[in-house]
Amino acid sequence: MSATTLYRPRNGRMIAGVCAGIAYRFGWDPTLVRVIAVLSIFLPGPQVLAYILLWIIMPNEDRRPY
Repeated sequence: MSATTLYRPRNGRMIAGVCAGIAYRFGWDPTLVRVIAVLSIFLPGPQVLAYILLWIIMPNEDRRPY
């Protein structure tokens, strides 16, 4: 697992693994990224759409190129 590749991990997912994937990519705590994502829902903007797009675009851990 490379820390420079953005992917959705198989373990540690809550919903789709988007927040966990972002956290692992940047070396952050997954809980912090999840809290920020939930709090951002209260701000105006396309956060839910961005999450859904990342869910579709980000590959699963086992499908990423080596």
